[in-house]
Amino acid sequence: VQLQASGGGLVQTGASLRLSCAASGRTFRSHTVGWFRQAPGKEREFVAAIAWNSGRTYFADFVKDRFTISKDSAKNTVFLQMNNLKPEDTAVYYCAASTTVILSAIRSPTAYGSWGQGTQVTVSS
Repeated sequence: VQLQASGGGLVQTGASLRLSCAASGRTFRSHTVGWFRQAPGKEREFVAAIAWNSGRTYFADFVKDRFTISKDSAKNTVFLQMNNLKPEDTAVYYCAASTTVILSAIRSPTAYGSWGQGTQVTVSS
């Protein structure tokens, strides 16, 4: 599956952004779709994921109650709604997908085989 991430931008502290991850080539059915982020000089880290078939969601502790992840089956797209953004949320955000992610590895970038190109999110203080 090919992934296209979009929706990033430059916002102020406290603002919201919605990132989109659109699939092409095949549907997201049976996939786990995850969002990761990477700030300059730091490792790529898990943000959130959704199991497409069940709709079950998973979040990193640092984004709980601020970010939500959802899907639109008709559009074959996963969304990451980010509210109350903070300067430390500044990073390139990537979406990733796999049909073979096991629960214990859902937060690991190496569990995902397909990656989008990334979208920059910058939060100014």
